[in-house]
Amino acid sequence: MRRRGTLLWVVFALISIAGVLALSNAARATYPGTNNGRIAFGMNVGGNVDIYSALPNGNDLRRLTTDPSFDACAAYSPSGKEIAFCSNRSGNFEIWAMKQNGTQEHQVTHTGGRMIFPDFSPDGTKIAFSGHLPGGTNEDIFVANADGSGLQQLTSDPGMDAYPAWSPDGSKIAFISDRSGVEQVWVMDANGDNPTQLTTDPNTHDQLPDWSPDGTKIAYQDVIGGSGRIFVMDANGDNPTQLTFGPGDDFGAAWSPDGSQIAFVRNFGNGDRPVMLMNADGSDQHPLTGHGAVQFVPGWQARGERIDHTP
Repeated sequence: MRRRGTLLWVVFALISIAGVLALSNAARATYPGTNNGRIAFGMNVGGNVDIYSALPNGNDLRRLTTDPSFDACAAYSPSGKEIAFCSNRSGNFEIWAMKQNGTQEHQVTHTGGRMIFPDFSPDGTKIAFSGHLPGGTNEDIFVANADGSGLQQLTSDPGMDAYPAWSPDGSKIAFISDRSGVEQVWVMDANGDNPTQLTTDPNTHDQLPDWSPDGTKIAYQDVIGGSGRIFVMDANGDNPTQLTFGPGDDFGAAWSPDGSQIAFVRNFGNGDRPVMLMNADGSDQHPLTGHGAVQFVPGWQARGERIDHTP
C-alpha cells in the first residue's frame, strides 16, 4: 500500500534529497478568477527540483527558482501575484515565498522544525501548512501570518494531520488525517475547531484535497488497488465520483480558477511523471508539458480583471 502522507515526515527527516525526488508534493487550494492563469509545479531537471510555471496550454515554460535545493509545493496567492513554496535551502524545510515571476524570494517561517505544503488564505493574509516544530515527530497543521509571524498550531491529535487547503470563503480547512485509523479527508473550522470526517471508505486517501473555486465540491485522491485515482465529491462528502482510471498512479488535484478543469500528476513509472490536465468531468486527459520528466503537484494561478498580467 502506498502511504505517502503517513511516511512523508520520516522521508524528509531521514533520507537524502535523492530519495525525496521520488515522492510527491501536494496541491493547493484554487481561488476563483475570471481567467485561468499559469500553472506552477516542481520539476526535476538534472537531479535538482525547482519550481517552474507554464501556460495551461503547456507553452511558455519558465524556471522560477534556481537554488541548488529542493523547491516544490507551489501555491499561488489569491491575487495570483505571489507564490508560496517549501524549500530546504536554509538547512531544514521551511515555507518560502516569491513574486509570481520568481523574484524577491524570501523565507517566511523560521521554526527550525520542518514545515511544508503551504496554502494561502482567501484574503492572502495567512498561510496554512503542515509539519512539526523542533524535537517533534507528529505531523500537524499550522497557520501563520503571510510574513511568518503569529504562528499557531491548529491540530494536536496523535494521528497524522497534513495537507491543509482553505475553503474559498475562508471558513473551513480541508485536510488529510489518519486519526480514524486510515488516511481520510477531513474538514475543520479555520481555527481548528469542529473536525469532521468526510470520507469513510476503507481506502487510503493521501494527497491533500482541493476545493472547487465555488466551494461546492472537493477533489481528492483515493487509492484503489494500490494506485491513486482522482475523485470529486460534494463539499459535505456526498456523491463521490471517480474521474481518473489510470494507467499509472494519479494524485494531487488542483482546480482551475474558472472551475472548468482539474490539473493533477500521473506517475506512469520509470521517471515519467507529468502534470496532467482534464476537464472537470474527467474528459480530455492530457499532459501539460509532455512526458519524460518527474513533475510535482501543481498550483493554479487565478487571474481576474484586477490581476497584473506581467510575467
